[in-house]
Amino acid sequence: MQKIVPHLWFDTQAKEAAEFYVSIFENSRITHDAVLLDTPSGDAGTVAFELSGYSFMAISAGPYFKLNPAISFMVNFDPSHDEKAEEHLRGHWEKLSAGGKALMPLQEYPFSKLYGWIEDKYGVTWQLILTKPDGEERPFIIPSLMFTQDVDGKAAEATELYIKTFKDAKRGNLVHYPDGSGPEMEGHVMFTDFQLAGQWFTAMDGGPAHEFRFNEAISLLVKCDSQEEIDYYWEKLSAVPESEQCGWLKDAYGVSWQITPSRMDDMMREGTPEQIKRVTQAFLKMKKFDLAALEAAYKAEA
Repeated sequence: MQKIVPHLWFDTQAKEAAEFYVSIFENSRITHDAVLLDTPSGDAGTVAFELSGYSFMAISAGPYFKLNPAISFMVNFDPSHDEKAEEHLRGHWEKLSAGGKALMPLQEYPFSKLYGWIEDKYGVTWQLILTKPDGEERPFIIPSLMFTQDVDGKAAEATELYIKTFKDAKRGNLVHYPDGSGPEMEGHVMFTDFQLAGQWFTAMDGGPAHEFRFNEAISLLVKCDSQEEIDYYWEKLSAVPESEQCGWLKDAYGVSWQITPSRMDDMMREGTPEQIKRVTQAFLKMKKFDLAALEAAYKAEA
């Protein structure tokens, strides 16, 4: 089971966007879709999907949060595993570009023979890169965090917190901006990658001038097997009390997390409409999830 799942917030387009991505990436599928009734956003459509085996979740819950490049998704095309890696990269770029816009044009850069950063028509951003075959192997899709504005310069500190918090975690590469990069960037992180719960992520400091920063439009959902585990991650990560709601929290760097019992997947997939409604109404009243209370709501007699 993928322990940390990126969660995308849309106004109304969650399922439409998921279908779009599934049509582009090979070995991809929608695994579940449902509607949460009577939420503060009205009836909210949810969808779970896999892109080349990597799990995502999404929700249509109103125009409250705007997607931006603070969290993007790096897609690695590795010629050592795919002799048509460059062709496939260009094909994905063409499809993701439809109705979108390039943030960095698809071309050669010092760090890659072929790389481009695209914002698709739904606002999700993707970094497509032709991986160097002699480098250490990385997964096909990796979430990428950019620290900007008031948390610019905090990428190393934040990722160290995450590594200390999660099991099966370690640092990979860590590259700082070199001397001469300017007073705003010298010593900051140009690139780092790291594992949390066995999953790879990347991060960088983006500078103070960007107009975007982390928000709830993309959160990282952590699936927990017990109340003890829920309590642990809540204590380690929550740093903004006013952002605590329905299992959501914000850490000290503005990144949004959802600390969620794995059991909720079963409830929402297998429950009757009445059971799902009771569980939904129960968790809407919670800040940190109470697994026993959710189980009681699920099992209550109509």
